[in-house]
Amino acid sequence: MRSILAIFALSCVASAALAQVTVVQADRVLAEPGKAPRGVTSIVIEQGKIVALLDGRQSGPAGAVVIDLGSKFVLPGLIDSHVHLDSDAGGQAALIERVTTSPGLDALRAQWNGMKTLRAGFTTVRNLGDGSGATLALRDAVAAGWVQGPRIIDAGRSISVTAGHMDGTLSVAEDLQSAISQDNLCNSAEQCREAVRKQIRRGVDVIKIATTGGVNSRIGVGIGVQMFSDEAKAAVETAHLHGKKIAVHAHGTEGINLALAAGADSIEHGTVPNDETFRLFKQYGAYYVPTLSTINGYRERLAKDPNAYPPAVLEKVLWRLEITGKALQRAVPAGVKIAFGTDAGVSKHGRNADEFELMVEHGMTPATAIAAATVNAADLLGLKDEVGALRAGMAADLIAVDQDPLMDVKVLKNVAFVMKGGEVIKRD
Repeated sequence: MRSILAIFALSCVASAALAQVTVVQADRVLAEPGKAPRGVTSIVIEQGKIVALLDGRQSGPAGAVVIDLGSKFVLPGLIDSHVHLDSDAGGQAALIERVTTSPGLDALRAQWNGMKTLRAGFTTVRNLGDGSGATLALRDAVAAGWVQGPRIIDAGRSISVTAGHMDGTLSVAEDLQSAISQDNLCNSAEQCREAVRKQIRRGVDVIKIATTGGVNSRIGVGIGVQMFSDEAKAAVETAHLHGKKIAVHAHGTEGINLALAAGADSIEHGTVPNDETFRLFKQYGAYYVPTLSTINGYRERLAKDPNAYPPAVLEKVLWRLEITGKALQRAVPAGVKIAFGTDAGVSKHGRNADEFELMVEHGMTPATAIAAATVNAADLLGLKDEVGALRAGMAADLIAVDQDPLMDVKVLKNVAFVMKGGEVIKRD
């Protein structure tokens, strides 16, 4: 009887905490990225959602918990549209990790990296590729409240052709390849439909395919097109048939344009566009996710070990170091919609905000870079009514920094306060 009463008491305490009204006060609040910030504001929060934004410092209803952030600058929780939470390894280390890890360890690593990301102010992420299903499990555990972590939109296994960028058997000895899942590989329109449906059967939120080679592909065939147009179109149509958006890894021009013409919702990397690329972006309303931060990861690994990457990969890494940012410099004046994404996992988790500095360096303003990581990314992820801005009815996801990021976007590298769904996230 005593244990039953104790459980009942704990449940009452939890319910009371959930119903508790919280008021966050700050001198400046960027409630709607893309618009002018508010002055002194009180944000009223109940049951994880924003109830109201009030002018001035107001304490809210009797008994409300007041969090006064003083002179800090508040803005919506940030969104990273391209991460890989289950790993931080690259090059030869990534290959070793792949054959020595386990799904259980992958899940724990994903949660560890997820917390780095959340503490850095990124309350929502889109995870674009995970071989074991670890991040799908983390997504569900976070949603159930079992563990802390960012809100996750997950793609399951990324899809490509055999010998393509997502072929996990590349460079693995032939007698070991049968032990590696290949249900994400397709070599005809019909097989690509099936590969998409297999990921949908797993319960993914979004589909990711690769129409070109990749920098980290362990094969020396460059970054050109690897998927035929009928294959890409079949994948896109199948994803859309099931109500899923589709993200496309594409570096080379032909592969980018092929994916856009097929109806892709976003192009990841998009390193070598041409004039036709920008016309297609605007025609189909697709988003461009530049993932500039990859170069930070490459530079850091090479500084520690010049042999971190095998020769076939190193050649592409050096090319990426030279060309990164040039596509964004053309996309901005062309009026292409841009969403923030880092490819964290290639770069380091928890340092997602490094991308802001690179975006501004290559043609964006602090205001448009912040919009890319809030309202734009929320739109791309299908979450624009839930996150990306601070309005009544939306999730109480917000962060605070010490200075105005609209003046210096680098201040977002040092977030002082994080709240996700009305819960203050400890940052120690």
